[in-house]
This record gives sequence, structure tokens and C-alpha cells, in this order.
Amino acid sequence: MGQLAPLPKVVFGSAAFGVFWMLAVFPSVPFLPIGRTAGALLGAVLMIVFHVISPDDAYASIDLPILGLLFATMVVGGYLKGAGMFKHLGALLAWKSQGGRDLLCRVCVVTALASALFTNDTCCVVLTEFVLELAAERGLPAKPFLLALATSANIGSSATPIGNPQNLVIAFNSKITFLQFFFGVLPAMLAGMAVNTVMLLCMYWKDLDGATSPGEVAAAKEMEAVEEGRVVVVAARSPSSVLKSPGKDDDDADSVMSENISTKHRWFMQCSDGRRKLFLKSFAYVVTVGMLVAYMMGLNMSWTAITTAIALVVVDFRDAEPCLDKVSYSLLVFFSGMFVTVSGFNKTGLPGAIWNIMAPYSKINHVSGVTVLSVIILLLSNLASNVPTVLLMGDEVAASAATISPSAVTRSWLLLAWVSTVAGNLSLLGSAANLIVCEQARRAPRNAHDLSFWSHVVFGAPSTLIVTAIGIPLIGKISV
Repeated sequence: MGQLAPLPKVVFGSAAFGVFWMLAVFPSVPFLPIGRTAGALLGAVLMIVFHVISPDDAYASIDLPILGLLFATMVVGGYLKGAGMFKHLGALLAWKSQGGRDLLCRVCVVTALASALFTNDTCCVVLTEFVLELAAERGLPAKPFLLALATSANIGSSATPIGNPQNLVIAFNSKITFLQFFFGVLPAMLAGMAVNTVMLLCMYWKDLDGATSPGEVAAAKEMEAVEEGRVVVVAARSPSSVLKSPGKDDDDADSVMSENISTKHRWFMQCSDGRRKLFLKSFAYVVTVGMLVAYMMGLNMSWTAITTAIALVVVDFRDAEPCLDKVSYSLLVFFSGMFVTVSGFNKTGLPGAIWNIMAPYSKINHVSGVTVLSVIILLLSNLASNVPTVLLMGDEVAASAATISPSAVTRSWLLLAWVSTVAGNLSLLGSAANLIVCEQARRAPRNAHDLSFWSHVVFGAPSTLIVTAIGIPLIGKISV
């Protein structure tokens, strides 16, 4: 492992990966503004054209279980949004709020817990305008709450395999069960969430002296209006997400679970509109809970999610095209191209060779080794993005840990999940969740706020370093 391929293969493979990396980090470079998705495909094609990887190996490198889980998760998320799940989360934030500091703590806690179950990007998509409205109603500055939303979403998503894309990759490659993953990272996630909240309170204590709005009922109605009609639609789960503003006809009328339910099925025809809507919404919640229970029982996550999505489509009893239109197919294509590109880069032997140099200093049974490994992961996650970092380093880190003990292998995977996820808080470009919050806030119809790169770094950098350091000793402390 780590033996270099012939020089031409190393050079061409590195060049192809460099093209992918450049377009993944800077999708709108002036000389090739084709975007991240096309950049991933270009990298994959170059790997084949340069004979770095064979066409058969390229197809084999595409991880279908991960793509299936991503697809199904987006479908289920669409139904949950139509069922009002995120509207209820927004109402929970506003309920009997006791001022700015209380509201900030609620944003941190609710966002972190919701992101663990419904993915960080999805939560940021639907909660950004809620948070802006809540802050404006109370005369509070938007920046602390936007930072709380973005950073807490990333921290919270670290706790489960379905919280973000890199965790999906880790869960599939490591064969760690849902419960092992959850309990292995949960103590670090809770500690990180608490520390991040305290840091926000300390940094913005004086700015949070706003009065609680007397019109909470009216505010709640306005929150619902935001959810129902003005939310910007974002293809979540990746920096390759495409942001688009809804047009006059592109609103919740085409939502998966529209308020105007029309079907000729006899059972539905015999029910009132209220009962139909209640049944469909209740079914969405029930099968989603069933999906989470199935994860905890150790059933195949990909097929569990696909089964849940299909159950929702069938019971909805309508043409599924509006539902499937909500899926970000560009994201699935991005992942496919990334799998091929990273696999080709690994075949050059260069990542393995570099790791062989660092491996002796990155043993996870020593504090110094864990520190070196964490710094490497943190830097790579911000330079090359977290999912490619996990794809490049996962097997190497696990193989190195296997020389120590079987339990060290599991801890190495969980450590990779924790550090690569929290690393996204370092800067505005560190994760898709940060970018979603920034763009949503900037484009908000009311109370818009421009969260700049530097205003994020001022808080994000120290928070990332402290939260990462506090969480590392807690990784893998609870085993099941």
C-alpha cells in the first residue's frame, strides 16, 4: 500500500484530480465556469481518457447504496416538509421565548437535534428564514442567530450516519451500525453543541438584549407564511446544491403533500378533506419514525430509506412526478463523478504514499498521534472538502488503526466523522450548510442579512478548534 504507479499515470491522475478539486472548491472560475457537478464529471472522464482507471473499474467505483440512500432521503425529506415538520420546528423556537439569549440557545439545540435526523442542509434550507423573522420580531441582530444555525447544524449532523454525506460514506465503508455510530459520537456532539452555544453567548452577549415580542401569535402566523410560500428551494446535501428562487408558480402548490389533495380512490372520496390531509401527514410521520427504528435495528439503511420513500409515494396515490422533481439529480451525478475521480486518484498511489509518511505520527493510541491526524483531517476537509477527504483517507486511517486493535478501527472511523464534520464550521466555504444559510439570508424577501466570509471566520475558526478538541476525547466512549 502506498506504492506509486508509473510516472505518467501519477501525473495525469493528479492533474485530473486537480481539475475536480479546483471546480469543487471554486465552481465559477472565469476560465471554466461549468460548476461543481460538471467539474466532477470532467474529472471522471479525464481519469478514463488518461487511462488512469478503466471504464469497468470506474463503474464499479460508484457506490450505489450511498446514491440510493441519498435519493430516498431527499424524497422522504420532501414529504416531511409537505407534512409541516419544519413548520413545527419553527413554532417550537418561538414558543414562550424569554428573550434573545433564550432564543439563541433554542436555535442551537433544536437545529443540532433536527440535523442529526433530517440532515444539516435540509434544516438550514427551511429554518433560515424562520430565524431571521424571529430575530427581527424581537429587535435582535441576525448575525448571532445565523451563525448559531449554521454551526449547530454541522455539529448536530455528526451524530448519525444520515446527518451528512461524509457520514453516509463512513457508515457504509466501515460497516458500523446506526446505534454504534450514534452512541459513539453522541457525547462529543452534545459537548460540542454546549460549548458552541456558550461561545456564541459570550461573543454576542450584549447584542442579545432584545425584548421578547408581545405578538407571538401573530409572529407564529408569519412564520407559517414563510414556510408555506416564500422558502427558497435548495438542492441539499452537497456544496454542489443549486440555489434557485421560486417563481410565481413555483411554490408549495407543487409540494409533495399539497393542501389540495385530489384523487379518485374510493377510500379518499369517502373522507373529508381534513381527514385526508390528517391521514397523509400522520402516515409521513409514522413511516419516518419506522425508518429510524429500522436503522437502529441494524437493517440495511439504503433499502430501508428506499422502502420508506416508496411507501410514501404509493399511499399518496398520485402521480409521483412532482415528488421526484424535488430530488437533486445534479447532486447524485456529482457524487458519481466524485467516486470515479477519487478512485482514479487512489490508483496513482500518491495518497497512499503521502499517508505512509504521516502514518507513524498519526497513531490514535497516542495523544500526539490523534492531534496530528485531526489537524490533517481538518486541513484537508477545508482544502478538498469533507467528502473527498473521507474517501481518500478512510481506508488508510482504518488500516493503520487495525495494527493497534479492532476497537481502534471503529474509533478511527468515528474520529474521522467527527473532525471532518466539525471542520465545516471553520469558514463560510467549509460546508454546504454554511453556504445555504448565507444565500438564504441574503435572498430573504424580508429582513435579509449578508453574512460575510470574515464575520463567519471570526467566530467559526475558534469555535471549530475548541469544539473539535473537546469532542475528540469523548469519541467512542459509549459502545453498544
